[in-house]
Amino acid sequence: MSENIGACARAIKNFDFNKLIVVNPKPIFPNDKILATSVGAKNIINDSKVYQDLEHALENIDIVVATSARFRNKNIKHINLEELKKINFKKKIGFLFGSEASGLSNNEISYANYTLQIPTNPNFKSLNLSHSLIIIAQYVSSIIKFKNPKFDKSKKVKSASKKDIQLMVNLCVKNLDLINFFRPKEKRSIMLENLRNIFFKMDLSDKETRILSSVFASLGKKR
Repeated sequence: MSENIGACARAIKNFDFNKLIVVNPKPIFPNDKILATSVGAKNIINDSKVYQDLEHALENIDIVVATSARFRNKNIKHINLEELKKINFKKKIGFLFGSEASGLSNNEISYANYTLQIPTNPNFKSLNLSHSLIIIAQYVSSIIKFKNPKFDKSKKVKSASKKDIQLMVNLCVKNLDLINFFRPKEKRSIMLENLRNIFFKMDLSDKETRILSSVFASLGKKR
């Protein structure tokens, strides 16, 4: 809903964040309702980026945390709000929220490194989109301002971007398609989800991504 998008922009600005990404919005974006409900956060709307699909929206994000009101039976690490303190916020972190009506699909979840559930009344878990966002924005803001975690990872190691990982996955899938790996065809979608789950939850470096891409490319040439 337009009003929810505007309210999300306002929530972001309340806690000193300024980057909003909108994926395949149903209403015309931006529109008067969005701008009206954003109140003093019109600059967030005007500076936001719009993508038609999730894959391209996440290209420049290092770590994706997907929010969900229910536990998913997927091999993705599930964390709580307290465990957000363990994340390296010096990297580019993206929080992924689903639509107001249906939340995130399993396919969308498969792009994430973690899933996160906001603790609520177990008999009434559904939260308004902007309410979910403002809770996490406030919590993350407090972590960034009051905690400066130390990490032992070498500065020479550069994490792979989501774009690089997706290109690697695409190369892998291309070669798997050539050998008719995804059988039966009706299970191809869930098999792709599982494949993305494996690669996207790994903290791959750009060097590791290049090595794996070379491996997949070589396997293709061998045929």
